[in-house]
Amino acid sequence: MSKLSPARTKYRKVQKGRNRGNAKGGDFLAFGDCGIQSLDRGSMSASQIEAARVAVSRHLKRKGKLWVRIFPHIPVTKKPAETRMGKGKGAVEYWAAAVKPGTILFELAGVSLTLAREAFRLADFKLPFRCRFVSREELEQY
Repeated sequence: MSKLSPARTKYRKVQKGRNRGNAKGGDFLAFGDCGIQSLDRGSMSASQIEAARVAVSRHLKRKGKLWVRIFPHIPVTKKPAETRMGKGKGAVEYWAAAVKPGTILFELAGVSLTLAREAFRLADFKLPFRCRFVSREELEQY
């Protein structure tokens, strides 16, 4: 299993911050014919991204091409269990991606829409927020 994390960062730990507003970029299909788009905001860990990617690729059985459009840049820290308050911020536990409504998470090309829809349905179960299936044909209708 490939562990998604940045090769190097300017700072080891960051503050939580806020995740407000809708997606400014990455909210359209750039590579594939269809994709999965987030409808809610939230944080998505590297292991959740990997689990969704594995679910799609296993269902497709090496057909088509899959693009992962998000990357976990944010380090999430956690203090050890049964530790008293104070003594500074905890160690980095995992890496996460901040996802806003409208962000395209995954894209797919080279497979039929029915197969892609089923693959993304399986990936949706692995994600911590609601998503919807989008395709170029559906977007051209509007």
